[in-house]
Amino acid sequence: MEGRKPPPDILNPETMRRPHNLPRPLALALLALALIGPLAPLASSAPKTGEVWLVQVKSAIHPVSAELIEDAIQEADRQSAAALIIELDTPGGLLSSTRDITTAILGSRTPVVVYVAPSGARAGSAGFFILMSADVAAMAPGTNAGAAHPVDGEGGDIQGTMAKKVEEDSAANIRSLAVRNGRNSQLAEEAVLKSRSFTADEALQSKLIDLIAPDVPALVRALDGRVIHRGAVQVTLRTNGAPVRQFEISPLRAFLGVLADPNITYLLLGIGWLGLFFELMHPGAVLPGVVGAICLILSFYGLSVLPVNYAGLALILLAVVFFILEIKVTSYGMLGVAGVLCLVLGSLMLFKTSESALRVSVELIAMVATFSLLVVGFLAYMALRAQRTPVRAGIEAMIHEIGIARSPLTPRGKVFVQGEIWDAISDEPVAAGEPVEVVAVRNLTLGVRRRQDAII
Repeated sequence: MEGRKPPPDILNPETMRRPHNLPRPLALALLALALIGPLAPLASSAPKTGEVWLVQVKSAIHPVSAELIEDAIQEADRQSAAALIIELDTPGGLLSSTRDITTAILGSRTPVVVYVAPSGARAGSAGFFILMSADVAAMAPGTNAGAAHPVDGEGGDIQGTMAKKVEEDSAANIRSLAVRNGRNSQLAEEAVLKSRSFTADEALQSKLIDLIAPDVPALVRALDGRVIHRGAVQVTLRTNGAPVRQFEISPLRAFLGVLADPNITYLLLGIGWLGLFFELMHPGAVLPGVVGAICLILSFYGLSVLPVNYAGLALILLAVVFFILEIKVTSYGMLGVAGVLCLVLGSLMLFKTSESALRVSVELIAMVATFSLLVVGFLAYMALRAQRTPVRAGIEAMIHEIGIARSPLTPRGKVFVQGEIWDAISDEPVAAGEPVEVVAVRNLTLGVRRRQDAII
């Protein structure tokens, strides 16, 4: 019996080496799927529109606000944000802090937008440098920017060769920032050398800023598709539909920002010295000393970040010394008046800057000076009154005290005065139970007389 033979095609070597015939369209489709399949995960993880970060700076420019902006830029870079918007409203500030901010903006990987807002805000002096350093400069309607001429610590013009050096340095800085971002360097320089200031419309027409937007959502929409230049590199902003995320300020940073306020620093300094003075005058009270020490140390932080004039600080300390001497020494108010004058002059000179936001409020100085004058005057009056009050201690305190006779005084007997029974003598007879008044003290014997109108 013959075995069953396999089909010819299977046993044929030629047939085994020849690939199966597939329709050409189907083969192309399978090839395409084979190529696209490995790329599918990459396609699904393609970068989408990132978040737009927002940080608000509504204070003078000082080290604390500079650290805030630097932290926001670092976080935006770390999160690969589509853009960082700095909402700015400042009268100006310290040149050193301004340099730190502009350097951070220029070195940022994230496009930085400086937005002067809301309506009524300004980017004066140092704020104008920050505005010019931005990749995109924007303003809200009703805002202004400029007036960036450098001044001395008292707000006056810098004199001599130093004036020329500072002006030229500031002018070169603003020109470099304007040229880098394609803005009108001539008008930017005039804002420094001639203190020119511009409204939002004037700045836009003069090509100092790039756009005007009424609010942040409108600004985000206007940024979409805008091309910014960073050297030879062009970056296109993709902000359409991007969520706006507020940069969260840590509680510690917010607290340090409050301490950097010159008015708060001034109050903490005053409360600190007052608490320590009270503790020294009344040792063992504890609470005033603890509160005073804490306030004094907190004020040192504000003094460390603000431009302190040590002559002003010395005058304030001298005022404290005068106030103490006014209480201890009879000067008929002269030391108190000298203390108030030193306090006012020292307060006005405490911070060497022309920016009103970095100086102690005149109203606060007037209030503190008036309060100090009233307190010192009251304490001086009480001290003078105490010096003129007759001694009311020991045996002398018994004079004119009212007591009651415990036994008949004929002329000697016993009286009850100040909770004690004393030997007494009277020039006239006094019956037991009658009120008496002490008129003299001889050793341990009281001289008394009858007091008919006394009430015991």
